Amino acid sequence: MASPVWHPFTQHGLNEPIPRVTRAEGAVLHLADGGTLIDGISSWWVTTHGHCHPRIAAAIAEQAGTLDQLIFAGYTHDPAEAVAHELVRLAPRAPDRPALSHVFFSDSGSTAVEVALKMALGHWYNRALDGGPAARSRILVLEHSYHGDTIGTMSVGERGVYNRAWSPLLFDVGTIPFPAAGREAAALAALEAACADRDDPPAAFIVEPLVLGAGGMLVYPASVLRSMARICARYGVLLIADEVMTGWGRTGTLFACEQAGVVPDIMAVAKGITGGAIPLAATLATGAIFDAHSSTDRARLFYHSSSYTANPIACAAAAANLAIWREEDVLGRIANLSAEMATRLDRLAAHPAFANPRQLGVIAAIDLIAADAGYLSDLAPALRAFFLERGLLLRPLGNTIYLMPPYCLTIGQLDGIFAALHAAGDRFGAQA
Repeated sequence: MASPVWHPFTQHGLNEPIPRVTRAEGAVLHLADGGTLIDGISSWWVTTHGHCHPRIAAAIAEQAGTLDQLIFAGYTHDPAEAVAHELVRLAPRAPDRPALSHVFFSDSGSTAVEVALKMALGHWYNRALDGGPAARSRILVLEHSYHGDTIGTMSVGERGVYNRAWSPLLFDVGTIPFPAAGREAAALAALEAACADRDDPPAAFIVEPLVLGAGGMLVYPASVLRSMARICARYGVLLIADEVMTGWGRTGTLFACEQAGVVPDIMAVAKGITGGAIPLAATLATGAIFDAHSSTDRARLFYHSSSYTANPIACAAAAANLAIWREEDVLGRIANLSAEMATRLDRLAAHPAFANPRQLGVIAAIDLIAADAGYLSDLAPALRAFFLERGLLLRPLGNTIYLMPPYCLTIGQLDGIFAALHAAGDRFGAQA
């Protein structure tokens, strides 16, 4: 009997194999047929310390027997309070910027960003009600960006085949060119011109700090992010940092914004917030954003929620994850793994089938030279099958092969991954 399951980002018409995974530990997935896979992409960038981490699993089990669910509208619980306080403590800080002091919980990266957009627009709307400047509604985005799959987050992402069917629902945005090497000044000039528009001043600029994930693992310097933040501050444009993918150590620091000394007005986090064990997300905001929604007028409250906002079990997992960050040298593990990845990426870059190697922290990517480069390159399904045969979970973005492993990956497992990458260059480079 055919499975009734409809999988995300899967073209079922191609009848590609869908392995059944029965259990996991560390960086290894165990399959129903007895095989194993090394998880080279942290199961869509969420697993940080490794699958089924004992401390996180124990916290989930304990909380499930104590308090499993609670309406969060007007009620609270200890796990949520603990996580919120720790997030505020860990958030990026700078002496000349207001702190991220308030935490709004949700359940995925897309919703965390959707919340951020609603916060930004609500901030300007409510300030206008209080006699402040006219409400602003225009959002600026960075070219090639991706922020999620809800209507609002698709609107602020790159337009293309992955959202074309829903284009009538998407709102217009202003797009700033990606600051590719040699074009940084042009990107900053475009941002300044957009922010300086007196006829239609923007409400906010949303950006994936330092690395654009689904857009092709595109990397830009911390100095550019710092300049972007200064431009936004100069014109009173709110800066939204989408740290859903870049947060929790992926770029080498806990949050990517730290490398630029940037404190955004609003920051979205998800994925690794629970170590990848269970869904949870949060949107952090400054006091000014919170205060714009705080009033004796009940009509001015922030209208957003979901049934499972701040679910106690998810918050318990996040609290256990935060304890691991607090008590263990996670950044040291990341630095060691990053250095090992860099050595092997340098050797792979010498292969004639590859181009444009790039790395930041434990995010590494390289392009397999192809006639049909891009997200819909025919190389993508062929590469997925090639790696699957070799016991690897890798999911190339078109002809871009990337790694984003959990921090427990061993040197032997890393060597196995790069051996497969070299073999892929031999196999598919010849075809190109």
